Amino acid sequence: QVQLVESGGGLVQAGGSLRLSCAASGRTFSNYAMAWFRQAPGKEHEFVAGISRDGGITYYADPVKGRFTISRDNAGKAVYLQMRDLVPEDTAVYFCAARGGVVTRNYDDVDYWGKGTLVTVSS
Repeated sequence: QVQLVESGGGLVQAGGSLRLSCAASGRTFSNYAMAWFRQAPGKEHEFVAGISRDGGITYYADPVKGRFTISRDNAGKAVYLQMRDLVPEDTAVYFCAARGGVVTRNYDDVDYWGKGTLVTVSS
């Protein structure tokens, strides 16, 4: 029902910035809370940031608070993750996720996933 496609990943030096985009298909994008998860090499998926359906409420994992900003454009059916002051620990595949309800930090509660975009931060 919902297709998600991430873009914007790449190689960046520590201290740099990067903006990830997630383009959503379907006609009901505004009904979904959105989130970004990431999976570092050898690790499980971890929650990064979430945003409510109307964009009024955002949540961030502790390691990215103050550095990452999640936003959404319901008219354009897109969600973004602005990343700054990147550190090597941010290196991971970043996944866009959608849930038909309240934003979730739980991997198992996600309804739809994108295929991910790789972010590599060099020191």
